[in-house]
Amino acid sequence: MKPLEGVTVVELARVLACPFAGMILAELGARVIKVEQPVDGDETRGYEPFVGQPDESLAHLDEDAQAEAMGRERSAYFYAFNRSKESITVNLRTAEGQEIVRKLARDADVVLENFPVGTLKRYGLDWPALKAINPRLLYVSCTGFGQTGPYASRKGYDTVFQAMSGIMSLTGEKDGGPVKPGIPVSDLSSGLWIALGIVSMLQGRQKDGTGAYLDFSMLDGQISLLALAAARYFALDEVPERLGTEHPGRVPSASFLCADGGYVHITGADQHWRPLCALLGLDALGADPRLQHNSGRVLHRDEVMEHLTGAIALLTRAQLCAACDAAGVPAGPLNTLDEVIVDPHLRARGVFADFEHPESGRFPAIQLPFLFNGYDNPTANRPPLLGEHTDRVLQDLGYNPQDIDALHRAGAV
Repeated sequence: MKPLEGVTVVELARVLACPFAGMILAELGARVIKVEQPVDGDETRGYEPFVGQPDESLAHLDEDAQAEAMGRERSAYFYAFNRSKESITVNLRTAEGQEIVRKLARDADVVLENFPVGTLKRYGLDWPALKAINPRLLYVSCTGFGQTGPYASRKGYDTVFQAMSGIMSLTGEKDGGPVKPGIPVSDLSSGLWIALGIVSMLQGRQKDGTGAYLDFSMLDGQISLLALAAARYFALDEVPERLGTEHPGRVPSASFLCADGGYVHITGADQHWRPLCALLGLDALGADPRLQHNSGRVLHRDEVMEHLTGAIALLTRAQLCAACDAAGVPAGPLNTLDEVIVDPHLRARGVFADFEHPESGRFPAIQLPFLFNGYDNPTANRPPLLGEHTDRVLQDLGYNPQDIDALHRAGAV
């Protein structure tokens, strides 16, 4: 048994943050019914990279045209955030399509949506309308800036939220400009927040039996990640500067270039200072009374970093990692993605899996990072084909074959 078995989620969402939340819930055992627009579906079905890259004959086409030429079932982007779901196609602009969603919501536990503010109200599918049908319904609205406030109607994407939240201002080298993180941190962390919010609401409903509404702003979600940077500002009136891989309040905590061109990241506390200096042959530095506590090393950051950088540059990445491990100094290599995929520890932990897809064959996946004792672990099942479950779900809702055929002919599904 998986922990969320018996929970039904209707996902009226697309692109990344909400679909990621839906996938987390699905692989924890929930039944997630993804509602997509007919013909094209979630627009990420047309996002590259495609499994089996388009050949040179398609190079002159734009991304959407390439996706159309290859079919909309080969997007690795879509695969990454939509595993383990069911897919139905519904035209929400039609009265018949709106009625299908109402019937889905009647027996659902959760509705998850990321439409622009006010859109679903026009369709009669907002929280008050669906709550009247199902008083126990949990309803989550995810937007860039929330349902209220001066920015509520503004549009935004992951990097916009990184910029506006201040995260991008903190990222980059000391003397360089701002840099975005290498992953869509705003989208991904928003998906995690949303999943946590839904699990919390499910727990709360067990106590009072009533439904609830969550207004989630992706910008708000990013602000919550500023906890440590904000603590420095609140305590010291300090606006943190970009420090590359260095930590504003801990020394040493940085990535160092090794003799073979590889990097190792070292982060140590006071008890690691002397062992680190000893393995680098810097005994005098390790014994310096000014540097025995972190506050002193922060004060003398430039001096400390100069000595460490020079000594580490004489060792290869493997030599430094082995020496740090032997001395109990926290350190790790800066791995590239291809190195991560073959890491023996991650392989032993079962971090990677694969699924069989009818269009693209066997394809790798990263498992959810949960190893339960008492529940079945999450499994990475394949993403659905566009509209794969439409007819079956409609049958479950009480539509007969003639009704379903009429819905198809009317363009409602």
